[in-house]
Amino acid sequence: MTTLRQALYGAALLGALALLLWGTHQRSQAEQGRTALAEERLTTLQARSARQSAAIIRLGGEVAAQRAAQQSLHTAQAGVRQQHATAQLQKQEIVRNDPASKDWAALPLPGAARRLHERPALTGANGYRQWLSGRNALQPAASGAAE
Repeated sequence: MTTLRQALYGAALLGALALLLWGTHQRSQAEQGRTALAEERLTTLQARSARQSAAIIRLGGEVAAQRAAQQSLHTAQAGVRQQHATAQLQKQEIVRNDPASKDWAALPLPGAARRLHERPALTGANGYRQWLSGRNALQPAASGAAE
């Protein structure tokens, strides 16, 4: 029986060794799978980072272009304001130095022009529509003028 017992112990030892090797193999396979998954995630995150970096650079360029356009608009606006102020000063000088212009500027506005300035403060399209419909309607043209 000792030989049989030794053979059984040997078989049990070989079985335990086989289980140990199989478990080690399974662990290495699982670790390789986790490594592959981690590498895939890393690749995905690097691609996303590259896309975001490109978007940030593009948006930075657009912001810089908008700032430059805004600055040029401010410069143009300042120029227009300066021209307007110069024109107003010139008009005041003309009125002050030319008696005919001074007399003309002192005249009251004609009735049609005064009515244009009497428009009430309107709020929205409906208010404008009501104001238009409440005004005096235009009279149809004479039959001779239509021909």
